[in-house]
Amino acid sequence: QVQLVESGGGLVQAGGSLRLSCVASKSIFSINTMGWYRQAPGNQRDLVAAITSSGYTRYADSVKGRFTISRDNAKNTVYLQMNNLKPEETVVYYCAARETYGSAWFWGQGTQVTVSS
Repeated sequence: QVQLVESGGGLVQAGGSLRLSCVASKSIFSINTMGWYRQAPGNQRDLVAAITSSGYTRYADSVKGRFTISRDNAKNTVYLQMNNLKPEETVVYYCAARETYGSAWFWGQGTQVTVSS
């Protein structure tokens, strides 16, 4: 079991930046994959970015070049730096962790990001 707590959401103007943080309840050193997803009401939860224990990263096409995912194993924390935010990115962002490849995902409670135009 891994508990995840997100923070860093809030209100920002279009073109602005936010950094989301996700603190895990256990060491993330050996957690296979950690990621950020987002979900608008009525829509499915979509991958934004993910990072593996070896540092491999993956991004949704829509955020490449604007968002950066990183992990600090010493702090059991994963970050999502979001730059040049767009109003359509006003959704809830969720942190997720998968301890091993193919295992179940654990989810945080979500943090709201609101981008004003």
